[in-house]
Amino acid sequence: MKLCTCRIFAASGSVLAMAVAQPALANTSAAAPQFEETRTDLEPRAENGRQIYEASQFTRFAPQTALDMVGQIPGFQISQVSTDRGLGEASQNVLINGQRITGKSNDAQTALSRIAASSVIQLEIADGATLNVSGLNGQVLNVITKPDALQGNFAWRPQWRRRVEDFWINGEVNLSGKLGKGDFTLGLSNKDGFRGGGWGYEDVRDADGDRLFFRDVRVRSQGDRPRLAGTYSLKSDNGNILNANGALEFFEFRGNRTFLKQETGKANILEAGKDREDEWNMELGADYEFGLGGGRLKVIGFHRFEHSPFVNQFRITPTDGSAESGQIFAQVIDEGESVLRAEYRWKAGKTDWQVSAEGAFNYLDAESEFFRLDNAGVFQPVPLPNATARVEEKRGQIILSYGRPIAKDLTLQATLGGEYSELGVTGPNGNARQYVRPKGSIALGWKPSPVLDISAKFQRKVLQLNFGDFLASVDVRNNNNNAGNFDLVPPQSWLLNFEANRSLGKAGSLKLKVDLESISDLVDRIPITATTEAPGNIDGTARRLRTEINASLLLDTIGIKGAKLDLIGAWQTASLRDPLTGEKRPLSNRGRTYWNLDFRHDIPNSQWAYGGFAEDSSDYGFYRLDYFGRDYRTGPMVGAFIEHKNVLGLKVRGQIINLAGQTEGYDEIFYVDRRDGPVDFTHTGRNKYGLIYRATVSGTF
Repeated sequence: MKLCTCRIFAASGSVLAMAVAQPALANTSAAAPQFEETRTDLEPRAENGRQIYEASQFTRFAPQTALDMVGQIPGFQISQVSTDRGLGEASQNVLINGQRITGKSNDAQTALSRIAASSVIQLEIADGATLNVSGLNGQVLNVITKPDALQGNFAWRPQWRRRVEDFWINGEVNLSGKLGKGDFTLGLSNKDGFRGGGWGYEDVRDADGDRLFFRDVRVRSQGDRPRLAGTYSLKSDNGNILNANGALEFFEFRGNRTFLKQETGKANILEAGKDREDEWNMELGADYEFGLGGGRLKVIGFHRFEHSPFVNQFRITPTDGSAESGQIFAQVIDEGESVLRAEYRWKAGKTDWQVSAEGAFNYLDAESEFFRLDNAGVFQPVPLPNATARVEEKRGQIILSYGRPIAKDLTLQATLGGEYSELGVTGPNGNARQYVRPKGSIALGWKPSPVLDISAKFQRKVLQLNFGDFLASVDVRNNNNNAGNFDLVPPQSWLLNFEANRSLGKAGSLKLKVDLESISDLVDRIPITATTEAPGNIDGTARRLRTEINASLLLDTIGIKGAKLDLIGAWQTASLRDPLTGEKRPLSNRGRTYWNLDFRHDIPNSQWAYGGFAEDSSDYGFYRLDYFGRDYRTGPMVGAFIEHKNVLGLKVRGQIINLAGQTEGYDEIFYVDRRDGPVDFTHTGRNKYGLIYRATVSGTF
């Protein structure tokens, strides 16, 4: 659950997460390869319209897990977990032994990180429309594995930064092997933990640009996310297949923000914000597939629960002894999702059919309290309407899927169906509504030559609501509050995806992706009363266009043996009709541009590798009815690493991040009343966080 509406500088974790998660900087290890085994050939072989990579082609990277191999496939990127409601059709572009990965937190990256590299036979890339898995299009990876003996791997990633607590407990350990007649994986990790913060300033000026006051800013944050997760799979002699997975996770967050307010002619004022969260969550999933009639029936069950208590506090203390002021917003949220799904597929000639039925129950139960400091220094409760309530949705859907080749090298996949939803809110001012929404898609996969494949998909989607948007909340520092809105409905969209992949053989690959989307009932900021606002569905249609170019270049062809250069460039435009002004403007909180460059060189006939990365991005900013804000970064994030693949049998890497001295900034405009009126004051802020040092020690056992 999102912790708070306050600003926590990106250096607390998000920027660093991007910096250390790039494919060229993947934290991998294994028993180091011998010099004579080192290969530099990453050209796939073509077979039945698929690109085939043998496990031995990744020897030079000394991979420890299947994820380490996948991260080095030229031009391939693992898609993010779908935020669609329920389980639905397959969405992640990774299969394991032809099976989709069931679950949400059990995503492709997590699953692959627990599969030992020695268990991988080969990796196959095909167009999703050619596979007998409904919902997939574009490049899809199928990881073929074999049963293996018990084995494990680990990675330890300590990190150091100036003025920030050293982080010693970032790491993971995984086990995999046989259990009875099946295979299991088990992992314990804190790889998503972080230690962050920075130092800087905030300049506050009036509408004429004259300084009102100045703040020195210090930010500290830390989070730990220990997670225990495992899977079990079994294929019986009669062909029946069982898959099960489970996870238990804890998240502890502590954030501290201090501001020293300095105003000419007045005593300094100390402003302090404290944020904390103590969450735990669990997830269970299982599926069982067996033959029935002339086809195969798969039954899938899934359940997730999350308990999230958090507190945001902000206190203002004048240094001249004047009365203090402050606010506390505390909330306990329990949310859950249960899904039961059945898929029956059969083949009739060259045609693949599937019918699926799914029932889901989602809920969010929130209890909230708001306090304000009185003149006696005691926090007194303040009523906060619409902050305590329960949101529920019961949903059912049926989808029919059809797929077949319609010409040489041209495949069609189509789905048609609909969903029924009951959405309700209990508590004061609660309500309930019912909806019937059509859903469907049509996808084409075309391979005009052995080195070129093109895919397109057009679909009608029902998007996921954030149940937290129904509830009132408080920004305890800036008073950018949400009034709560019980009348939200799920947005719907028409989405067109286009993807073209061109193999360059031994030179690498090129990819072009285009997404065009038209969204109705989009959730944005709308007025609730003359002075309050909340997330709400807006009239009209929002439009989004995103283009991405991806190039993976193997530099052997120009004489740099063992070198690889990956480049990504993305641009997005997204607009809507502003519910306040009636004019067109960008969508809030949407990325505008992104680019990334990754270089890695595995020196032939040695155990050494080195490389680096650079990346940058820009956003469109965030709109409220009385506010506009934009976060930005001053220049790219740049990092470099050096790695040895056999230090007493371990892989050891040293890494430095932020070599270009990137800082973070923000500009904010606060209006007297609404955003179409006069400006009240502005904030301009800057945050530094210096160099980041990270080591990685990893190995197998």
